[in-house]
Amino acid sequence: MATIEIPAAMKLGGNNRSKRFHLAKPIIRKDPNLLLKQGIWAYFLLLIFEGALRKWVLPGLSTPLLVVRDPLALWLVLLAWKRNLLPVNLYVNGMIVIGALGIITALAFGHGNFAVAIYGARILMFHFPLMFVIGRVFDRNDVIKIGKATIWITIPMAILIAMQFYSPQTAWVNRGVGGDMKGGGFDGAMGFFRPPATFSFTNGTALFFGFSAAYVFYFWLTPKSINRLVLIGATLGVLIAIPLSISRSLLSLVLACLLFSLIAISRNPKYLGKMVLAVVVLIITFAVLSQLSFFATPMEVFTHRFTSANETEGGVSGVFVDRFLGGMVGAIIESADKPFFGYGLGMGTSVGSMLIAGDHTVYLISEGEWGRLIGEMGIIMGFSIIIIRISFVYNLAIDSFRKIASNDFLPWMICSIGILAIMQGQWAQPTSLGFDVILGGITLAALRTPNRKLWLVKTMETQ
Repeated sequence: MATIEIPAAMKLGGNNRSKRFHLAKPIIRKDPNLLLKQGIWAYFLLLIFEGALRKWVLPGLSTPLLVVRDPLALWLVLLAWKRNLLPVNLYVNGMIVIGALGIITALAFGHGNFAVAIYGARILMFHFPLMFVIGRVFDRNDVIKIGKATIWITIPMAILIAMQFYSPQTAWVNRGVGGDMKGGGFDGAMGFFRPPATFSFTNGTALFFGFSAAYVFYFWLTPKSINRLVLIGATLGVLIAIPLSISRSLLSLVLACLLFSLIAISRNPKYLGKMVLAVVVLIITFAVLSQLSFFATPMEVFTHRFTSANETEGGVSGVFVDRFLGGMVGAIIESADKPFFGYGLGMGTSVGSMLIAGDHTVYLISEGEWGRLIGEMGIIMGFSIIIIRISFVYNLAIDSFRKIASNDFLPWMICSIGILAIMQGQWAQPTSLGFDVILGGITLAALRTPNRKLWLVKTMETQ
């Protein structure tokens, strides 16, 4: 703090005693969690662009890049623990204990492969706790920044999947992981392939645009917090991504966002006019786009895919039962035919399939998440993880719903896609795991009050 001594000629009242005045200067203190926040941003950006690195930038390193977020997640959790920022609760402790036990049972009673067991345990012991680190380190302002970044990325991402949709699989934009010239798309309908965008697999496209849709709806409810032209561009991006992705999952996520926004509006009718106007504009825009061949072709492909898949899977109700309720019920029923301790942690992942069977495209246990959990670790530990996930999501949803009463829609809109994703998302798949970690973390963070980034301390002392 600066100190100025007053010369004798300026002293008052003839007092020869020197007077010192401590001038006030603002003391700027940086955010103590800045390093952790930067690490979380790195995790988020690697999630979005990891596939791009594996396909176009560093195809020769595609295998190590598959787990590029794992050491980052471990570092973030350990650093947060060191700084007493890792919450101690039943969710975190339960997952870590089950993960440790899962390694032991996999080696003693299961597949016996240590590398596979560790790979499976990292989901429970590193990535799941990272949700709570994000929730503790980030605040509501950080969650909005993530949203704004997503909105900006949505526009070029929509352009990319349009290029992938209309380009042959041998084109550079459709190059597969490791530079595979056969293409990274997945069969869709009518000879068109599902575009993977910047991700390693096509599920990333649905998850990203679903994630973006949650923010699009939120920002339309609070439009003053973002550039309107950018928001309109992102809205159009999500709209055209639905048919271009040829993904029923993306359509389901967008409809979930719409449903949650209507629930929020029903609690705050003053926002009804804004949402009605936005829906009318979307309908008109959709009708105009439908007249263009650029949009009409993917709409035809998507409709064909939707119709044929629903007929195969027994209609909309059949899809719901098979993908949601049936996954859990079937997993419990089939658990009687599985070992008590399961086949071993990590065996149901793609890496586990590669290390054990030599083929990462084969599901050694179950394609469904709940079936995989029970198949890997048995009915007791597997079902315990399911219960933890359901309980965690339930509490997130209740706390987010209560925020609506104070006109805070942010956590509620994130929950619109986070509820099912966290509860039964395929954590064996790295992209799905990454999005679920981010969703859980930012929902927790959005429930917190904003933190100030700088503290200005002004003092005036006189001696």
